[in-house]
Amino acid sequence: MFDPAQYGSVFQALLAEERLNALGPGTPNRKVYSALQALSPEQAFLPHSIRDAGMAQCSLAGLWLYHDYLEESHHISQSVSTSTGSYWHGIMHRREPDSWNSKYWFNRVGQHPVFPGLCEAANRIAEQESSLPETQFLREQRQWDPHRFIDLCEAGRTGKSEAERLCRMIQLREWQLLFDYCYRQAVGA
Repeated sequence: MFDPAQYGSVFQALLAEERLNALGPGTPNRKVYSALQALSPEQAFLPHSIRDAGMAQCSLAGLWLYHDYLEESHHISQSVSTSTGSYWHGIMHRREPDSWNSKYWFNRVGQHPVFPGLCEAANRIAEQESSLPETQFLREQRQWDPHRFIDLCEAGRTGKSEAERLCRMIQLREWQLLFDYCYRQAVGA
């Protein structure tokens, strides 16, 4: 279970509202724009010290994306030349929506440490929420396939599949797992 309180008071306040983001760009959450704009990495991670600046930046890229500020997230993620920076970059392009570009960035991700947990979560969510034929791969896969998920999100977003809500639920869990990974790496936990 994702608990914003475990990330300190600054992140907790900005993650208090659970958002089931759209598969497309969504609508920026204007209520938090000023707080996001004023946020520095050092302030965001208090009371912890930052041990990995790249992962701290990735956490902030994820935070902007969570609130549907794709351009701000993109600006940060494209400046982090790591597998995790590419992961946030790929999610942003998936939501933009630019499937081809998203797949390009996921090719740069390779095998990411959150993939096993995401594969298990997607399997569980799909098992509970969907019997659609096009989601069968989610119920059966033993290794996360970001390209197939991109294709399913595109089909859900464009109405070619009824899997939109399922994709949004998996996308939220993906965000939670990746944010948690970034935060823990950033503070050396």
